[in-house]
Amino acid sequence: MENLIDVLEKECVEYEGLLELSQKKTPVIVGGDLEALQKITDEEQDYASRITNLEKKRTVVYADIANVINKDVNTLKLDYLIAMLESRPAERDALAGLHDRLKTAVRGLQRVNEQNRELLTNALEMVEFEMNLLQAMKAAPETANYNRGAYNTGNTMGVTPGGFDAKQ
Repeated sequence: MENLIDVLEKECVEYEGLLELSQKKTPVIVGGDLEALQKITDEEQDYASRITNLEKKRTVVYADIANVINKDVNTLKLDYLIAMLESRPAERDALAGLHDRLKTAVRGLQRVNEQNRELLTNALEMVEFEMNLLQAMKAAPETANYNRGAYNTGNTMGVTPGGFDAKQ
């Protein structure tokens, strides 16, 4: 049980760190800071790697516990282990606390990730809209402007000769 408590404690720390990092990502997405977003994404990959390693360790520890108590590892749940440890309140309370911390961190992570996904989707839709607008401006009809010699000047509505003007 001590190994399980140790692994779950480390997982809690990693998930809580990942949650904090994801919360930092939200204003970066809103601000459109791609460089900061890349740094945060790289840090998230580090967290994901550490969490994956801890999950592998937890799976091994779970398999050992399932073997000792003669239960199927696929059906063994943390709630069952907590209930089983009624005679050992210190371990039971530690597992219950870690269970609650993990649930809170994972739910928070799901909420923040959904919010960030929505923000990114909106940002992509805005970029697509702006690209379509620029393409439409380039394909705008010519105006009926004539010079003194009665020749069409061929100006296109809404397009500057140099193309895209970032200062506008």
